[in-house]
Amino acid sequence: MKRLIAAAAIAASLAVSCMPADDYEARVDELMSRMTLAEKIGQLQQLIPYEGNITGPDGGKLNTEELIRAGLCGSILSEMNQDNLLRYQRIAVDSTRLGIPLIFGYDYIHGARTTFPENLALSCSWNPELVERTAAIAAQEATAFGYQWTFSPMCDVAVDPRWGRVSEGSGEDAYLAGEMSAAMVRGYQGDDLSSPETILACVKHFAAYGAAEAGRDYNTVDMSELMFRDRHLPSYKAALDAGALSVMSSFNDLMGVPASGNRWLLTDLLRNELGFEGFVVSDYNAVTEMCNHGVVADWKDATELALNAGLNMDMVDGAYTIHGEELVKEGRVKESTIDELCREILLVKFKLGLFDDPFKYGSKDKWENDVYRPESIETAREAARESMVLLKNDNVLPLKGNERIALIGPAGDSKYYTTGAWSGMAEPAKAVSFLEGLQARFSNLKFEQGSKDFEAIDGGISRAVKLAKQSDVILLALGLPSGYGGEAASMASLDLPEAQRDLFDAVVATGKPVVLMLSTGRPMTIAEETERSAALLVTWHAGIQAGNALADILSGDCNPSGRLTITFPYCLGQVPIHYNHKATGRPYPGPQETGRYFSRYLDVPNEPLFSFGEGLSYTTFGYSDLEVVNPTAELGENVTIRVKVTNTGSVAGTEIVQLYLHDLVASTTRPVRELKGYSRVTLEPGASTVAEFTITPELRSFCRADMTTGEEPGDFDVFVGHDSNAPLTARFTIR
Repeated sequence: MKRLIAAAAIAASLAVSCMPADDYEARVDELMSRMTLAEKIGQLQQLIPYEGNITGPDGGKLNTEELIRAGLCGSILSEMNQDNLLRYQRIAVDSTRLGIPLIFGYDYIHGARTTFPENLALSCSWNPELVERTAAIAAQEATAFGYQWTFSPMCDVAVDPRWGRVSEGSGEDAYLAGEMSAAMVRGYQGDDLSSPETILACVKHFAAYGAAEAGRDYNTVDMSELMFRDRHLPSYKAALDAGALSVMSSFNDLMGVPASGNRWLLTDLLRNELGFEGFVVSDYNAVTEMCNHGVVADWKDATELALNAGLNMDMVDGAYTIHGEELVKEGRVKESTIDELCREILLVKFKLGLFDDPFKYGSKDKWENDVYRPESIETAREAARESMVLLKNDNVLPLKGNERIALIGPAGDSKYYTTGAWSGMAEPAKAVSFLEGLQARFSNLKFEQGSKDFEAIDGGISRAVKLAKQSDVILLALGLPSGYGGEAASMASLDLPEAQRDLFDAVVATGKPVVLMLSTGRPMTIAEETERSAALLVTWHAGIQAGNALADILSGDCNPSGRLTITFPYCLGQVPIHYNHKATGRPYPGPQETGRYFSRYLDVPNEPLFSFGEGLSYTTFGYSDLEVVNPTAELGENVTIRVKVTNTGSVAGTEIVQLYLHDLVASTTRPVRELKGYSRVTLEPGASTVAEFTITPELRSFCRADMTTGEEPGDFDVFVGHDSNAPLTARFTIR
């Protein structure tokens, strides 16, 4: 009898999958007409593949595999065994009443097997096309393992480097973060979401998770709706507009309500205003953690709040499984609400092609033979090169090649420094360390570790000093290892660890020129170290090709073009600090001002160590002939701006031409500058080009006093140049 029921279920599933591919709604309607309430709620539950993960209402442990077999699970999180992925899918398709396939999700944040620089580093390339390629490679490798869903991109705008998750996003500017997030969505999902080499993207963490108080992870977010709409929402919207079909709610509360139970956020804003048509998953255990927030008394109340808010899928804690049916029977949640939440998940599963071929993703042959493609490795090297940011250079770089070179520091021969946070499927042994990459390029290089990350090595400093004295130039590889970035990695100090500062002091004292190479996933407070170094190169956690990319940069084979997307503070007391601050009623005139009654510090400068957009090249660029083609335009019209850019140096190079606006008078206070355009231009020595920008009404829009978003008439100052301090100015008027 069981075999007959199973055969009938398979036949019914195949009947659904044989309907016209473009008629997903009809296919979902037909399937849901045969689903019980329990099976609908089952689609709303994501589980992890551990026995006894969920405690049922009677206190007994519920088994994940048994729940799958009963049709009470819609998704599995982070299964690391390929055989189990296949086994769970076969149970879901072959051994349940309706044969509804599972969707498997995993955090592929900056690559799978082939790891790329962390996303903060990638954003410093200012190259969305490159970012899109890295995401497409991550999708190809993730699907080779058997996954259909990644929890990326992270669209959170962050201005506080104490927060470890700054490494996962694209910096402090919502416009640029949106550009990078949209590129990642396009890379993951491609042109055909049903392809076996594309993967479902997930916009996270919705919303404003990057504004956690004091930079402490999971902490409260408290801001006005105006600030939220102006500074945070645009990056999420850009990713949604790129076609992302899943969203993850954040851990934090927003305007007093935790995101996973916030109906204004998940329904009024996300669905009704922004037009989102996919589904929303909570972050890990975030539904039941609403009890800790104090807005619900128990798991049952949390489940009610989340379901009625519009949260489709409960990640891991099992609250929907335990309480969903009971809440419907009690009338606290309408069955029509369950229907709509289930429908949105099933629609995405159909669009992924899971009903047509639930086993098309992954195989051992693909995973063993179809990762680390040569073109993927080359893209990783290119991404690492374009992400590194040169911030100081007293004519010591590029290296001439005949120097005696000392590589010193704990990051010098550590593959774990390269992989970055959230790299669970990476193989660190496959990474190219700095030492390996540099030795392949420079025959006259020697290495000494000098110290560990946080501890001295017996005799380590004396050996490092001896090597430094025998060398012409020192490459000092310092920073923070990968584990000191990402989730649950907040830090109250952004200084180099004491053991590394001792090593720095000793090496600098030799008098030899020091190139400080900073491996990090966040800005650090390195004002003194910068002053005492001959050069500073921020290498970040640069991925699997870190060492080869570093050799390309230091040798001059590649001219650095990375530009910061997050401010480096002069000291911790300036944090949070960002370029797009507001003027205030008593604006700071600048460092030349000695008066007291301005918005300023008494003991340190207002200016950061390095500003948003900064970065050096081995050549120089000049700007001239800034022109506003139509200096007066009507509301709704575009404004065209042109500027001439010239390579004034002696080698070819790539410049990131940056355009900023300031709205002089508006119904709400506006930032002193806002990035509204950029262009990558590559020029031979002496060559020039004209960069052209189109300022659309959307780019001039902001959250107005009546809480609507749109543009207003008035005057706008334009700033164009090398970074957020660009001095070249013009003005246009909107009537």
